[in-house]
Amino acid sequence: EVARLAPLLNPERKVVQLHFGGGSPTFLRPDEIRRLGEIIHKHFKFAPDIEASVEVDPRRLTREHMVALREVGFNRASMGVQDFNPKVQESIHRIQPREMTQQAMDWMRELGYGSINLDLIYGLPNQTPETFNETLNTVLEMKPDRLAVFSYAHVPWIKPAQKILEDKVLPTPESKLEVLKLVIERLTANDQYVYIGMDHFAKPTDELAIAQKNKQLQRNFQGYSTRAGSDIYAFGMSSISQIPDAYWQNEKELPKYQEAVDGGRVPLHRAYFVTEEDNLRRETIMRVMCDLSLDFGAMSRKLGINFEQHFASELATLAPFEADGLVKRTAAGLEVTDAGRLFIRNIAMSFDNTLSPSNERRHSKTI
Repeated sequence: EVARLAPLLNPERKVVQLHFGGGSPTFLRPDEIRRLGEIIHKHFKFAPDIEASVEVDPRRLTREHMVALREVGFNRASMGVQDFNPKVQESIHRIQPREMTQQAMDWMRELGYGSINLDLIYGLPNQTPETFNETLNTVLEMKPDRLAVFSYAHVPWIKPAQKILEDKVLPTPESKLEVLKLVIERLTANDQYVYIGMDHFAKPTDELAIAQKNKQLQRNFQGYSTRAGSDIYAFGMSSISQIPDAYWQNEKELPKYQEAVDGGRVPLHRAYFVTEEDNLRRETIMRVMCDLSLDFGAMSRKLGINFEQHFASELATLAPFEADGLVKRTAAGLEVTDAGRLFIRNIAMSFDNTLSPSNERRHSKTI
């Protein structure tokens, strides 16, 4: 698939970000990782300051995996932890003691990985604010460079593996909100981490924190980024690519993906061509999620519209958020308050004209 697409792109364009994820890349053997690296380097040129990140699973990780990944150019790593509490780990069938995660981090630091991210999840069975506070104590002792703290999204109709939790009692939205408030308070205390947009935390000297402060933060399928205007070309089953005017997704089932690639065809599952209206809304939602504010004048100039007129009905739907102190009007436009950051998705959804009540079951709840 890489060999077929690469000749269609400008050979002088350099890769500024590389992400190897979508599950467990370290399922591959070290020699397979090196082979994949050879393929990527053969067909693409890399920028000298490339950000190359990989998701690893500590439960199936060896030092040789991390050596192979470093050899082919990866300089950042991310690991899923979810929760360090043994009862929670047992309930979600993911046994991963602290020592296992610490060993992986030690290998990464020894081998020169410049940034280490840990993923946590709240809203899991047997989680309480008290138990999650203990997990936060452990995480703060480990000192990752970045943290992503996600709300558990129970979508078994999309992820059948989640059916094992169907008979488990999940925390209420109120309990999850209490945990999220705890997370923000603990991680941002004494300027240990900066709260980035939604879900993410980074050290104050991290480029994400600096970009957010300077209103230069971006967001794409991989999360928050400092690289604006980069096209995303994705490879592998179910992967999603993005260029300014279109999105497309590869086949979501392995037999169909393999059949297409082996037959010399693009393994296309579906595509969407972006309209002018989509672009206006994408930029608006981006700024809400990245800047936590909207400057109506700046948006009007950037988008070539009268922002307040164009989005009059959407701005009107924010009235309940204003009444609850989650959004406030300013001389320039509007700002999301500290309390409003807990509901940033809901606020941003006000500008999404594709959402309707009928979509409720198709997507996870925001809290």
